[in-house]
Amino acid sequence: MGNTGFRIYNQFERPPRSLVDAFSGIPVANIADNMNRTFCIGGGIRPYNVKPLIGSAFTVKTRPGDNLLLNKAIDMASPGDIIVVEAQGDTTNALMGELMVAWAQNRGIAGFVIDGAIRDAGVIRQMTMPVYAAGVTPAGPYKDGPGEINSSISCGGVTVRPGDILIGDEDGVVVINPKDAREILENARKTVTKEEKVMAGIRNGIWDRTWIDKTLRDKGCEFVDCFTN
Repeated sequence: MGNTGFRIYNQFERPPRSLVDAFSGIPVANIADNMNRTFCIGGGIRPYNVKPLIGSAFTVKTRPGDNLLLNKAIDMASPGDIIVVEAQGDTTNALMGELMVAWAQNRGIAGFVIDGAIRDAGVIRQMTMPVYAAGVTPAGPYKDGPGEINSSISCGGVTVRPGDILIGDEDGVVVINPKDAREILENARKTVTKEEKVMAGIRNGIWDRTWIDKTLRDKGCEFVDCFTN
């Protein structure tokens, strides 16, 4: 007999670590541009330090303000996992603080993305564990449940499944289906190369901007010589 909403899936398929690590150093914006500018976790979930985020998703669904399942997830997750938490964006109670982050770091967890609140933000800003969250409050959590571990969740408006690849930097976090990862990686690398060439042109005072007027004309924009009342 199942218990929907209060259960734990012990196992899931993780992508090869070499595939995850291949995204290291690629700006999140360049990756997102090759995913039709979708699958970006909502901008309300922001980084609380400058450590880059890279790893595969270990998902948690929890009742707003309750961290029982999050505590269990930290004890279950493997090194290289990113713990991603659906808490409905509620920031009334912090789901974790310095102690839980330190324990996760000790266990080799690769980071947190929390659609909810944290606390001890000043300390977390100095830590090398990447932490993204929707807000900060000193109010502590409850520890009653229910919730789920390693089911599909929604975080910042994006569906996240166990084993999805997450890449994060100062701009935010993008979620990649491992089945699409190799193609996205190849295209993102091409985008990086293209932008490096554009930047070189900018430094030399050269940047082809003719596409702007062409696009405006193609879309029917009217150009008028002079404004009159």
